[in-house]
Amino acid sequence: MKNTKFLVQAAIIVAVYVVIMLSFAPLSSGLFQLRFSEALTILPAFTPAAIPGLFIGCLLGNFLVGATLPDIIFGSLTTLAAAYLSYRLRSKKWLVPLPPVILNAIVVGYMLVNVYGLPVTLFAAMAWVAAGQFVACYVIGYPLLTVLSRYKEKIFR
Repeated sequence: MKNTKFLVQAAIIVAVYVVIMLSFAPLSSGLFQLRFSEALTILPAFTPAAIPGLFIGCLLGNFLVGATLPDIIFGSLTTLAAAYLSYRLRSKKWLVPLPPVILNAIVVGYMLVNVYGLPVTLFAAMAWVAAGQFVACYVIGYPLLTVLSRYKEKIFR
């Protein structure tokens, strides 16, 4: 029963991540990326099923929006690492959204300059990605974390 619950939670997170990402696809790529789906990166605070759920959701979403192979691979692995770190930080609620902001700023910023060839400095690319991630993870995700915390027992039991 526990494995079934884990798989169902992970699958729901995959589906919701992809639907949100594709719904706002024009905003999900480029120098300033506002991936509303990244607000879901707070979910590891509630269930470890969010770790593979976010990874597969990002992998599938990146593939469906036509990202390059390095972006599909390394962007998704970055989400996996960030989700794991967010899970580890779950006891410090205000830190849960931080790993996706920092890791994506570094990795995606690097790819924007070195894979996609955007004509900006590496620092500028990282700063723009961090800004978009901050909006998604703290401005949208942190209030979601606060609301879901009130209903944790009903939703994630």
